[in-house]
Amino acid sequence: MDNDQDPAEQAPAPDRRGFLKAVAATLAGSAMLADLPWLAPLAAQPVGSAASDKVRIGMIGVGSRGGLLMDHLLQTPGVVVAAVCDVYPPHLARSLAATGGKAKTFTDYRALLDAHDIDAVVIATPLYLHAPMCLAAFAAGKSVFCEKSLALTIADCKAVARAASASPHVFQIGHQRFFDLRFLTALEHMRAGALGPITQIRAYWHRNVSWRRPAPPELDRLINWRLYRDRSAGLMGELASHHLHVTNWILQAPPLACVGYGSTNYWKDGREVHDNVNVIYRYPAGVSVVYDSLSSNQFHGMEVQVMGPKGTMELESGRMYWEPGASPSPSPAPGVIELKRQLETGQHAPVRLAAPTWRPELKSDAKGVPILADWDGGDGTALSLAAFANAVRLGQKTPSMIDHAYRSGVAALIGLQAMEEGREVAWPGDYHA
Repeated sequence: MDNDQDPAEQAPAPDRRGFLKAVAATLAGSAMLADLPWLAPLAAQPVGSAASDKVRIGMIGVGSRGGLLMDHLLQTPGVVVAAVCDVYPPHLARSLAATGGKAKTFTDYRALLDAHDIDAVVIATPLYLHAPMCLAAFAAGKSVFCEKSLALTIADCKAVARAASASPHVFQIGHQRFFDLRFLTALEHMRAGALGPITQIRAYWHRNVSWRRPAPPELDRLINWRLYRDRSAGLMGELASHHLHVTNWILQAPPLACVGYGSTNYWKDGREVHDNVNVIYRYPAGVSVVYDSLSSNQFHGMEVQVMGPKGTMELESGRMYWEPGASPSPSPAPGVIELKRQLETGQHAPVRLAAPTWRPELKSDAKGVPILADWDGGDGTALSLAAFANAVRLGQKTPSMIDHAYRSGVAALIGLQAMEEGREVAWPGDYHA
């Protein structure tokens, strides 16, 4: 790491440093680190001002997501955003301004990787670039934080996972729910048997947005890359990968196989990816995961519902819903009650034979209780970047991170493959094979 003080570093916000100190104190000696090893770097106290403690990071891709990650890094103790790279001039100019004009700028990521004063890179580019950039970064001796999903093809997912496993440097995937205290608390309750054996998971992510941005024809595939199949896995790569990561994590296994359907039934704008997807994954022990995503209606929003005989957890909203105890005897049907009343009173008005004879099985517990009350620590993104920076500083790899990155990336891709090929698709095996 560079031993010179870099004037480009922006002082972290006091609350960020204090928050990370509190996290470190909480995690120090915690037994949960055995099950959640990617949290271990957070047990280190935030570094001081010594230049030798600084982690110098290069940002590759500083669009909407990359820009957000960069904003967090600029507030992370011990981090210097030393270089930024993007092929789109407005993004590059905005990110340079955010560093006070002091970061080095690049339009070719390979030139950034050649810089000897860069310790690590954050890759937040279109999906089809993840694999070549990750592989080049490992070859250049850099640690890598790569946004989800892992890669555009299963072969590329295997290649990146193998390279990350063989590299002495740190690799982290951008699944912030790894560091979201709501999800960690829910998982702890599940492991303790709060739901009983998990019997089904239902996840969905619904939006009402086209993803298309205004762009001149010559820049359309650059700016609207999510809409083209040679650059994007569509809804499965951009949205489903988050929730499939969570389901693999909860069930402690990848899916065995899946079937699915997808189509473009609303956004008729020349896109090559589906605007709605529906997939059923088969997991060990007969557990199914049902996933759907829609881009023409946002009423249901997004959720991960984990179900067992004792209750349901909704992880995105952070609530637990209990199942009722032993079911009571069925109540008399309304039509029968009315007939009995008329017979007893001598009133023989016509009885509506089509009247309801059952009660709808609505939610037995529509209120629920918070899984974690009064949490305002964010969605895990800030903690994930702090953990990455600390891991780089400590030289502390987390092999399980590679496994999770591979499983979530491939699970999304086999779901897409099942739709495109109209058949059940089996899990393609581990990346070591």
